[in-house]
Amino acid sequence: MNTMAMYLIGDIQGCDDPLGRLLDTIDFSPSRDTLFLLGDLVNRGPASAGVLRRLTAYGDAARGLLGNHDLHLLAAAHSVRPPHRSDTLQDVLDAPDRAALLDWLRQQRMAMLETVAGETLLMVHAGVLPAWSAVQTLMLAAEVEEVLRGPDLPDFLRQMYGNQPDAWHDTLAGAARLRVIVNALTRLRFCSADGRMEFDTKEGAGGAPGGYMPWYEVPGRRTAEVQVAFGHWSTLGWMDRAGVWSLDTGCVWGGKLSALKIGASLAERELVQVSCPQAQRPG
Repeated sequence: MNTMAMYLIGDIQGCDDPLGRLLDTIDFSPSRDTLFLLGDLVNRGPASAGVLRRLTAYGDAARGLLGNHDLHLLAAAHSVRPPHRSDTLQDVLDAPDRAALLDWLRQQRMAMLETVAGETLLMVHAGVLPAWSAVQTLMLAAEVEEVLRGPDLPDFLRQMYGNQPDAWHDTLAGAARLRVIVNALTRLRFCSADGRMEFDTKEGAGGAPGGYMPWYEVPGRRTAEVQVAFGHWSTLGWMDRAGVWSLDTGCVWGGKLSALKIGASLAERELVQVSCPQAQRPG
């Protein structure tokens, strides 16, 4: 008899067929299991609407994080951002159930915190600034979630984009404060020892520009005491090390779609992957 399981799933990016095959492979049952989706549910793959319809049908068994592509879909839906040439969001924007799909997306999270056998698991799409504890990360994420679900969403989306401020200060307020939170949680790869973010470099961990390092290697990072799971960084690939799991394995680029099954403890885990056809070419 199968027992209840939790699965962490990396960036799907509109690849509904691989998602279906992955869920078949793990014998997923929404009445028994829970999916924790690490963001970038949509865009660049061929079936963003299909992914969203599948996940909305699972109710509370599918719990999603919002990645940069998911926020981009909301911005496109509110005519805040023009479509990029590599976007594949039109199936959602033209869908008869568009309103329901977008409303579900607005209800998803910017960060999630779970306790497994007394251990803390923090889940974000991209990264966490070194000055933030796990609890502070959750509280800051909630500030963005409140705006995403409220009447000021269009105004927020219009002010969301930009690389400045590139560092966190407790005194930040308004749009600047929310922008830093969003950028850290959905775009971060590299930052300096004092938490200044860098957004241009897309290479793997070894490609850090001078003065910067992968966010999870910053000395004194306050979330180092908990396990952090994230996606976003396909050039990093699957990474399993003390305190950090990376789960974006490049499905949309012809890599794999990954699910990490968590057992009775965080140490009890199993990686399950399916191969994906290449939906887009990098660059």
